[in-house]
Amino acid sequence: MYVGKPVILASQSPRRKQLLEQAGIPFEVKVSEAEESFPPEMPIPDVPVHIARQKALAVAPFYSPSEIIVAADTIVVLDGAIIGKPADRADAIRILSILSGRVHEVITGVVIRYEGREDSFSQVTEVHFKPLNEEQIAYYVDHYHPFDKAGAYAIQEWIGAVGIDRINGCFYNVMGLPVSQVSERLSAL
Repeated sequence: MYVGKPVILASQSPRRKQLLEQAGIPFEVKVSEAEESFPPEMPIPDVPVHIARQKALAVAPFYSPSEIIVAADTIVVLDGAIIGKPADRADAIRILSILSGRVHEVITGVVIRYEGREDSFSQVTEVHFKPLNEEQIAYYVDHYHPFDKAGAYAIQEWIGAVGIDRINGCFYNVMGLPVSQVSERLSAL
């Protein structure tokens, strides 16, 4: 259990905030204005750590080096390609249609900065979607509006309960933060 000083969460994600609260980790939010981009030749497993690093570096000038900054980024990967956030309703439906009945990976990269040092890691969870019909997909998109979510879904919502039959790895990683590993690494500082 982490009982240290509050951390700076470089994220506006309500799910990451919820997970830190759930773990009892004190924090304050500083929204990062970092561009979420990466070099096209970068290996996919390195992308979420790279983006998390950009987020951490964007907020670092506002704090002293003795303050702890935590930043994270989550990507969805299917068939060796990153599936981003949907642009609109039609794109969300398209994304969920290609995930339907398939297995994909969710990779969350985390960067913890403290006293000029960086601890970075990523965690991978394999997600198994059951086949979803058009009506189910439209229902989810229209009722839950997953437009700010990589892969156009949130596992903790309706679609996770009815559309995901199993995962291999950390559930909270799919929500956006492998909070157990974050807590462990913060405790080790």
